[in-house]
Amino acid sequence: MSFSLSTLRSAIRDYTEVDDTVLSDSIINTIVKNAEARIFRSVDSDDTKFYAVSQTTIGNRYITVPTGTRIIRYVQITDNSTSDQEFLKQVDSSFIATYHPDPDNSSDRAKPKYYAHWDNDNWVVAPTPDAAYDLTMAYIKQPTTITTSDSTTTEISTKQPDLLLYACLVETFKFLKGPDNMIQLYESSYQEALQTFAAEQQGRRRRDEYRDGVLRLPIQSPTP
Repeated sequence: MSFSLSTLRSAIRDYTEVDDTVLSDSIINTIVKNAEARIFRSVDSDDTKFYAVSQTTIGNRYITVPTGTRIIRYVQITDNSTSDQEFLKQVDSSFIATYHPDPDNSSDRAKPKYYAHWDNDNWVVAPTPDAAYDLTMAYIKQPTTITTSDSTTTEISTKQPDLLLYACLVETFKFLKGPDNMIQLYESSYQEALQTFAAEQQGRRRRDEYRDGVLRLPIQSPTP
């Protein structure tokens, strides 16, 4: 089972037994976006990971953040003259100010070692670059919402449809001011689905059978 936006809308109305005179398309779209945001903030899933390549500019210590970036995972720098690759160390902007107090001094330019968040659209490196270095940034952003069109599907709606449905039902019953027991029922179902999703994404997908061994669970069995 998987959901497109249109089939998800139908499922929400069927589960709540409320038609589109109350749960209009626009209201459900808002409910779905809230549910997607909740899932995104709860689990570090692979479908939220993206990569971008850019290059430093001589004398410019600021780097533009890719659109939609929520979290920077790491930044790798490549020296094109030697092909050496290193990872920049993330620090606070106050550290940058102390470490490199005169960023406009051309004699202090060098290969960057550190980076920090500067504002919502930029991050800053230190020292100020003395050459054009290649940068690879791994970052997290919220994936495209299923509400783009009626036929849209997403990674979550295709592979974790129960999780998305339960998250939507919790939000829907809150909107409908439904009975507490129904909210608790679907909240419990959501939490159960969330735990299995987290175990897959942050547990099993982070393991390697060759290095970590096969995951084994104790099973109760009677003594022969």
